[in-house]
Amino acid sequence: MNDPRSMAAALGRFGMDTITLAGPLQARLQAMRSAGFSQVMLKANDLVGHPQGWQAAVDEVRASGLRATGFQVLRDFEGLSGHLHDYKLDIAKNMLRLCAALGSPLLLVCSSTSAHASQDLDHMARDLRKLAMLALPLGVRIAYEALSWGRTVNEYTQSWDVVSRADCPNLGLCLDSFHILAAKTSLDALADIEPDKVFLVQLSDFLWQEARTFEERMATARTYRVFPGEGVHTPQLIELVQALDAMGYGGDHSFEVFNDDYQQMPLPMVCERARRSALWLGEDVLRLSLPLPGQLRLQR
Repeated sequence: MNDPRSMAAALGRFGMDTITLAGPLQARLQAMRSAGFSQVMLKANDLVGHPQGWQAAVDEVRASGLRATGFQVLRDFEGLSGHLHDYKLDIAKNMLRLCAALGSPLLLVCSSTSAHASQDLDHMARDLRKLAMLALPLGVRIAYEALSWGRTVNEYTQSWDVVSRADCPNLGLCLDSFHILAAKTSLDALADIEPDKVFLVQLSDFLWQEARTFEERMATARTYRVFPGEGVHTPQLIELVQALDAMGYGGDHSFEVFNDDYQQMPLPMVCERARRSALWLGEDVLRLSLPLPGQLRLQR
């Protein structure tokens, strides 16, 4: 029988996203907690779509005992000018307020897909620096993620370039395994990234080897992701998780799994799939288990 302390240690670094589950927020949170998870990645609709209002949603998150991994997602923010920039800046301020009210330490920002946005990396960096400075007094960090269908920034190497240009202490990266796998980005460039600038790692796999076009990547990402260990890229996922561990990443891993089939399954069944994935990653891949009595800690 697995030691409960060992399982808790293995599960501790992993959390679920609310987007994976169907049903009321409270039921989703309870199902995650019952499966042994201690953290949850929330989205704006969880709050503003709550039938009793966003404050009630915040209360439910706090009552669940789960800590907020982060809050998502601000889209198409960077690179705009004039009234478009002013509009998106106002949206960003509202999202930051919700993020802070939730007690989330992090706001996720996805790279722009807008044809109206500048492709100048310095322009993007200035906008992200402005956002980060707005977030600073709220105690919120900004995690910038490269969408694999982003107009200009579609690989993590490019998002790191923008973050480096911005040079702001609370601005860093979100690395998403789906987008790395879909874009087939080499992991060699991880060596160039400062470990403390990786603010979040999102994990998922998918069911076919390639998603060649932007359109195919979008369709796959939004409907056919699966938990790590369930897809066809297991060796690459192991390599990614171990490479991040070797570079010194000690932060959260969240299962960013969009899957239409999971939305039609009972909550405990989906959470059990996530639990199996987390235990596999924690115990077998990262060796995070606590020692049993009389045993030494597993060596990495």
